[in-house]
Amino acid sequence: MRFNPLNINDFDYELPDERIAKFPLDERDHSKLLVWRDGAISERRFYNLGEELPEGAMLVFNNTKVFRARLIMHKPSGARLEVFCLEPHAPADYENAFSVRGECSWRCLVGGLKKWKEGALVIDFEMNGEPCRLEALRGEQVGKAHIVTFRWNVDATFGEIIEHLGRIPIPPYLNRESEEIDNTRYQTVYSRIEGSVAAPTAGLHFTPRLIEELHSRGVRTEEVTLHVGAGTFLPVKEEDATRHTMHTEHFVITLSTLRNLIAGLGHIFSVGTTSTRTIESLSALGWRVLQGGTPDAERAVGQWEIYDVPSEVGAEELLGALVGWMEREGVESLSAATQIMITPRYRFRIIEGLVTNFHQPKSTLLLLISAIVGEEWRTIYRYAMEHDFRFLSYGDSSLLFVRK
Repeated sequence: MRFNPLNINDFDYELPDERIAKFPLDERDHSKLLVWRDGAISERRFYNLGEELPEGAMLVFNNTKVFRARLIMHKPSGARLEVFCLEPHAPADYENAFSVRGECSWRCLVGGLKKWKEGALVIDFEMNGEPCRLEALRGEQVGKAHIVTFRWNVDATFGEIIEHLGRIPIPPYLNRESEEIDNTRYQTVYSRIEGSVAAPTAGLHFTPRLIEELHSRGVRTEEVTLHVGAGTFLPVKEEDATRHTMHTEHFVITLSTLRNLIAGLGHIFSVGTTSTRTIESLSALGWRVLQGGTPDAERAVGQWEIYDVPSEVGAEELLGALVGWMEREGVESLSAATQIMITPRYRFRIIEGLVTNFHQPKSTLLLLISAIVGEEWRTIYRYAMEHDFRFLSYGDSSLLFVRK
């Protein structure tokens, strides 16, 4: 599909550094909550979320877990480099990548790459009272990243190794090193499946107490898994945003959740932009089934593919096609990937609203917000700025209803 140009400068605003929340609040659910509905703005606390959701609402969480993706390693000469694990290469699936023993390969960014001409990087450490060594060998370049092979001489999984040695990769705009507090607070309370290098930050405000209170009000909850990649922080450098190449992220959804999404249509609210990208990508997979009999899940949902799904084909038919294929194939969960870019020209098929934080200027995330609320994003962000809301990952939250 071809689009008219979309000027990214139309999605700019001034964000002073002092408005970026550098640390989380003491209590997760005490953050501010801006509610936008049909052009009206109100202000609550996040623990009031249940009072603002309509009757019969369903929240969809992203249960991905941030892993300790940053490794500080050294050359034999003592030179210090940082290896940032982005996504698994061999084994390529996340579950096996963390459970493998002895050797694995990842696509990595390397800080101080010019220092690493040849040879292995190492970390010498102790584990279970034994001296151990982790080695990293540099392989082929893939875009700005490199394939790095890790080898270690202790009977432990790579997940155990990286949990022992790695550091939580907090966002670069915090301009600080990760601290002990980030190990727990840069995770949602419902995170379960390791694989993200950034948190789905809309979920950071939830507590077990709040989730229990939401359930008591009749709010249903479902989970998907989308592993957040470092591409989520990439700025849009092209003046025409439609020329920006969107990053690809991997997701998993179960047959049970798909059935429940169909039952919840008209009441679905995504928690975060990652849940939104996952849910809306399902329409493209459903359309593939209707067109060709299979979701062809090994092929990522393309950047503009969701725009090509005919508007007259409803969400129930699209999701139903996907459910039907899974039932016929005896598949209980579907693993796929998405590259979709949601812009103001998109009309949401499945979600009715979004719980989300306040995003960076000129970002793809702000484009997604504009798809929800239209030009009102300016009013919303101006209100947040004038009423002392905290911005970005550790900042305050909003509940935005899709404009009708």
